[in-house]
Amino acid sequence: METLLIVDDDLSLLESLKMHFEDIEHEGAPRYHVVTATSAAEGLRLAQESLPGVVILDMKLPDRTGLDIIEEMKSLCGDARIILVTAFHDMETTIRAMKAGAFDYIHKPFPDLAALDIVVSRALEYRQLSRRAASVSVESAAARLGDIVGTSPLIQQLVKEIGKVAGSRATVLIQGESGTGKELIARVIHNYSYDEPKPFIGINCSAIVDTLLESELFGHEKGAFTGANAVKPGKFELAEDGTIFLDEIGDMSLMLQAKLLRVLQEREFERVGGVKRIKLRARVIAATHRNLVEEVASGRFREDLYQRLKVITLGIPPLRERREDIPLLVQHLLERINEKVHKRVTRVPPEVLDHLTRLPWRGNVRELENVLTRAVVLAPGEVLLSENLPALESAPPEHGFPPNGHPHPANGHGGAPLPNFLVTTIDDPSRIPTLEEAERMLIELTMNVTKGHKGKTCQILGISRPTLERKLQKYGVRQDQQQ
Repeated sequence: METLLIVDDDLSLLESLKMHFEDIEHEGAPRYHVVTATSAAEGLRLAQESLPGVVILDMKLPDRTGLDIIEEMKSLCGDARIILVTAFHDMETTIRAMKAGAFDYIHKPFPDLAALDIVVSRALEYRQLSRRAASVSVESAAARLGDIVGTSPLIQQLVKEIGKVAGSRATVLIQGESGTGKELIARVIHNYSYDEPKPFIGINCSAIVDTLLESELFGHEKGAFTGANAVKPGKFELAEDGTIFLDEIGDMSLMLQAKLLRVLQEREFERVGGVKRIKLRARVIAATHRNLVEEVASGRFREDLYQRLKVITLGIPPLRERREDIPLLVQHLLERINEKVHKRVTRVPPEVLDHLTRLPWRGNVRELENVLTRAVVLAPGEVLLSENLPALESAPPEHGFPPNGHPHPANGHGGAPLPNFLVTTIDDPSRIPTLEEAERMLIELTMNVTKGHKGKTCQILGISRPTLERKLQKYGVRQDQQQ
């Protein structure tokens, strides 16, 4: 029989939970011996006396908070698993609770007691497993949470994982579609990993050509190449004992992947053109929108580097899989957008919110922010209007034209028709493309003009080859012509 301690000042809930768990049987006998407390002081006393296997601990108690007594509770009852319970969706507290060692963090009212049964049973299973394994201590750190918004189960689970990861210095790989907020997650991990400010140095691996990226990462000595007129420290060096964030690492060339692998293995590097070995002190967090398993299988990404990076892997859910978070995201983003564009659009009609919830959001939170920014700018007053939002039935237009547009003559551009937004005056605001739509159409136009020549396309658009490759894949632009 396992002892279960429940600490909650809600007497009716306390009695209900006590009766529920005492009725549960295992092999013909009661499974739990239940003891209850209504205050933190009483809970700590009973924890020492009864040595429970699981503690269900309410966050708000008359004398102290559940978070305040987690450490004391753990020291009094050994390896008991502590489940924190609260009526509020407080993400910062969730992270602090998980870092302090709570087994889980759940919300009242419980959707059903069967769900609570599962959590308690799982806690006991993990307790048994932990007795056969070495324990790992998790340091706590106080820092700000950032802009993670949502109460969906997927986001709650992600926040819990961040809380566990933040206490270690292990390498982290963040995977998620474009626009899901991978850098935001990296910054939250960084902020919660240190008790004092440390450098956070980020670099987009797809935005810089290889020859420059190597210098940006590792630095260079004076005279290392033409134009290297002085010693320049690289990002790895500037990060010191903080965090180096390698964004879009899936777009890194195989040559640089090999050099990065050596740095991660040996924890040291040299500047370009140098011989002095410099210790890598920073924690490495990498992110990509690509499926690295598929990239490894296709030979575009080194398997040994992938194994080094995926020590801890966090997956960010796309917005379409957590639509219940959209109302909260709308509220959060409107506050930021209003401040940025100097407007006060604060009212969102129910039908507009429903409209936003049902859109496909292929560009995820970044697309949501772009759509809201456009709608706020076009709003005549304080109300967000559905007429300024994308139509529900709209899909990405074929051949790079707006949904209600028509192809126009070539206009001297190598036979490639120009999109309407480049050759006509648009009086209807709903026909103005978003920035992503305009970018996709411009890339398609340029690829048509250059007959698929990627080098010429990069020159015309003023972007690097890796950036072009990434955008071609992102927008599904055909590239079966001249390379």
